[in-house]
Amino acid sequence: MQNKLVTMGFGFIIAFAVTAILGPAFIRWLHKLKYGQEIREEGPKWHQKKSGTPTMGGIMFIVGIGTALIAWLIVRFIVTGTIEETALYALIIYFISLGFGVVGFIDDYIKVVKKRNLGLTPLQKFVMQLVFAGVYVIIMYRMEALSTAIKIPFTGYSFFIPIWLYIPFVMFVVVGTVNAVNLTDGLDGLAASVTVVVSVFFAAVAASAFGDIRMDIALFGATAAGGLLGFLLYNKYPAKVFMGDTGSLFLGAAVSLMAVAMNMHLYLIIAGFVYFAETLSVIMQTTYFKYTKKKYGEGRRIFKMTPIHHHFEMMKWKETKIVAVFTLVTLVLCIVAFFI
Repeated sequence: MQNKLVTMGFGFIIAFAVTAILGPAFIRWLHKLKYGQEIREEGPKWHQKKSGTPTMGGIMFIVGIGTALIAWLIVRFIVTGTIEETALYALIIYFISLGFGVVGFIDDYIKVVKKRNLGLTPLQKFVMQLVFAGVYVIIMYRMEALSTAIKIPFTGYSFFIPIWLYIPFVMFVVVGTVNAVNLTDGLDGLAASVTVVVSVFFAAVAASAFGDIRMDIALFGATAAGGLLGFLLYNKYPAKVFMGDTGSLFLGAAVSLMAVAMNMHLYLIIAGFVYFAETLSVIMQTTYFKYTKKKYGEGRRIFKMTPIHHHFEMMKWKETKIVAVFTLVTLVLCIVAFFI
């Protein structure tokens, strides 16, 4: 237990410290480059006051997490003289997630620098994300670390599916989660706060004595939580910086890859319920609008605005209240998923 806590604590503290220390200088640099977020017109009107807030802030915690993982690898090599597999496997997840972050960075760069507010086309992002999801599956398969088992929540049982079906299933889970987290990133501190809880959940399950101990996931989850808490110092309301697609796509990949590595694909629906509620609200709204427009000649809406966090904003909930409630819901569901 002591070794587990040392490993997780090291990653958490280094990631937090690096991200927190990097913040002020990085935000000033973004201001100097005039990398400010343009607020889309179809969002809530009061969000226009956020226009110009620096984006691409996800680079802060991406650097913090990467620094912590590499530092742990170096420290363990100095102490033991061998390569620490825990850090090595965690770095695989990190670098695949980084690939998704690069896709987000390109999208942010087009929006901010090239002044094309929609960034990459949906097809371009989808294809790039599929490629990185496929790379992860190939790497894990070649390392003989790919299990086609899928744990059934609350039962203690798993079921297996053929590899030819498992590969596209994993790609669907990863890409779907990535875009769900991206949709969640619409309020100051929302995506970061929710993902802190989800990261801690996977870290706790991975390190638990009554689970399949996976210290690579425990280290990565703790490190991600530390980096995000450091980022929240500047991203909480009123945000001094946004994570951008750079950060949200990285986080979506990180969360989903942790789940896949532990065969906990279905647990994402519970622990990441907020992500999927955000996505489901958009699907429901779009489908119903198109259906009613075709049937009645005018589109009707289920929600005041989607993703669903905007619905609550339109109901006069403050951003801080929405973030607090969504984070609390995530915490409760993660506790339920952990103990039951």
